[in-house]
Amino acid sequence: MVKKKISHIEIDRYISNFPKDVQGILKKIRDIISKAAPDADEAIKYGIPTFVLNENLIHFAGYKRHIGFYPTPSAIEKFRDELSEYEKSKGSIKFPLDKPVPYDLIKKIVKYRVGEVKGSL
Repeated sequence: MVKKKISHIEIDRYISNFPKDVQGILKKIRDIISKAAPDADEAIKYGIPTFVLNENLIHFAGYKRHIGFYPTPSAIEKFRDELSEYEKSKGSIKFPLDKPVPYDLIKKIVKYRVGEVKGSL
């Protein structure tokens, strides 16, 4: 329980280092992930917020011009068509800060990852 609380505080601190508008986006993404993966634990891994459910489920991060979202290569492949307008690599997606963040798509990707990790796909 103590570790969970410490991780929560670390993520709060991470988010607080960004401008208010980016903080709002990061908080909303965190909330979406928390609700879509209620059994996942929060942690800081690789210096960025991470949700863990038996393994790393999702990482996300703020940058100067985009939000980095790291759901694993399998999730990026699964949602390839819906992600076509975003810059991506094998394991990462860049959501530019000058465009609306696709929160509904983020939720779908998280739910997919939960199913993948739990073996229910």
